[in-house]
Amino acid sequence: MRMFSLLAALIAAAAAPDKKPARDPRLLRLIDREMQIANLLSGGKLAYDAGDFSSAAAKWEALLKIEGLPADVERAVKPLLAEARSRRGETPAAETKEEVPEKQEKQEPKPLTVSGTVSGGGAAGPGGAVVTLRRVDGWTPKPAPLNKPLLQKEKRFLPHVLAVPVGSSVNFRNEDALFHNVFSLSRAAKFDTGLRKAGEEAAIKFDKPGVVELLCNIHATMIGYLVVVDTPWYAVTDGSGAFQIKTVPPGEYEAAVWHENSSAPLKRKITVAEGSQLAFTLAADKRANPFPPDKYGKPRQQQLGY
Repeated sequence: MRMFSLLAALIAAAAAPDKKPARDPRLLRLIDREMQIANLLSGGKLAYDAGDFSSAAAKWEALLKIEGLPADVERAVKPLLAEARSRRGETPAAETKEEVPEKQEKQEPKPLTVSGTVSGGGAAGPGGAVVTLRRVDGWTPKPAPLNKPLLQKEKRFLPHVLAVPVGSSVNFRNEDALFHNVFSLSRAAKFDTGLRKAGEEAAIKFDKPGVVELLCNIHATMIGYLVVVDTPWYAVTDGSGAFQIKTVPPGEYEAAVWHENSSAPLKRKITVAEGSQLAFTLAADKRANPFPPDKYGKPRQQQLGY
């Protein structure tokens, strides 16, 4: 090691015969310092090898407090000291400034509840709009999947609009005293539950975000929507168009509002802060399909009433 070579050279220089013996106090102090470093370094190693981790840690702690300690010695000793402390099963009451910088707790901003209203939506009104938020100044976490029921009752889908996180399972349950056959031909999910009598149910998992139009192969008038979202921050508006999204961190977001009567989602950049109130006005520019398809893609006439 470089330090021991230097120590040997200093001792040899001090002991070398000369007309005037080497009595330079600075040289003697340097020799004492190097001897102290060598003793603490080797003493800690001997104690460590003998299983006396407390002594090893004490010697290496004292070593690191020596002013002007060579950088290579410091780099070599620090991991050994950490290991000795770990093995002795305790943390020193006081640590040197160099080892543990003063920590400052970073407080995360408190999550907020985002409230707002949606208006418009044509004849259907503003109810059933799905509002989603995605961060533009940070990471949008993956939402936790859920298990949700979606009923067929009185020849309707209840709820008419259901929003679930991606990866969720939806249980389609027939609560009518007649047969239903729920299916979808949507890009986000194509499925067919088959013919189900009263009390029967079928669970479908939805792994792709998007809007899933729900139809019944027996009753052409039945239509509902499942909106699969890839964000934990979402809500479905009530009949008046009001909504709340809870536990939203403050920051910058893109808000998107989907509605069955709008041809495309309404999107807007927003800032979430204390007291944020959002307001959206929807277009009603989507033309309803007068001939909803059966599960084979063939058009049917709703006015026939089946």
